[in-house]
Order: sequence, then C-alpha cells, then structure tokens
Amino acid sequence: MGFSNRIPLRIEWGQCDPAGIVYNPRFFEWFDIGAWTLVQAALGVPRNELSSRFGIIGLPLVEAGANFKSALKFGDNAELVSTITDLGRSSLSVQHHIFKGDTLAVDGFEKRVWAAPHPDDPSRMRAVPFPDEVRARLGVG
Repeated sequence: MGFSNRIPLRIEWGQCDPAGIVYNPRFFEWFDIGAWTLVQAALGVPRNELSSRFGIIGLPLVEAGANFKSALKFGDNAELVSTITDLGRSSLSVQHHIFKGDTLAVDGFEKRVWAAPHPDDPSRMRAVPFPDEVRARLGVG
C-alpha cells in the first residue's frame, strides 16, 4: 500500500435523503475530497498550486465504484480513509474506506490520471508520466 490519509466526517442533514440516510452521490463527493487531500498531503503542495508546480491540468477521474455495506445516517460520525493502492506510469488507484466506528460502511475506489495540456490543443488534456519526485512521494511499495 502507498500513502494514506484520514478525514473525519460528520453526517449532516443536507447530505441525507428524506429518510435521513446519506444520499449515495455524496460518497463520490467525499471520495473526490479524499483523493485530492491525499495527493496534497503526499506532495506537500496545495491543490491550487499543483498546476503551476508540475504543469498539470489536474487529476481527472477515469473510473470509480463503491460497495455500500452499512447505512450512514444523520448525526453519525465516520472516518474516510483514502490509500493509494497502485501507481502506474501516469495513473493512480485510490481505495476509499468509510468507517463508522470499527464498521466498514462503504468500500470504494477511484482511478485518476496525471493530466497535462495536450501539446496540439491546449483546450484538451492527455495523461503524462508522473515526475520522479511525485512518484517517490506517492509510491506504492
């Protein structure tokens, strides 16, 4: 496993459906926050400075999924644990676990790519290899 990061979550009413259970798209919002926070913590560079520091557009999402194992409800305290599980030439896979106490409530994943402006058309992007410095900080092993 690679770099890991934890974020406490407090389930608020606005994150829930009328029954008081977390609305499923919120989990993917938390996964996004988890992935960006993970990369920011690993690299020691604020998200808004990644572009100027490394010449990238961002880390676009190319795949995501989740298994919902236990409901989270209004008022619950939970924790999002995001961990890099694989590092390719230009992609990284992140595992997201959301726990309520010791119970795994959600098991999710994302795959993202290190993307820079396309040289022929700057309005497009393309996956580019991780710089050695980034690979060393994100590395799995």
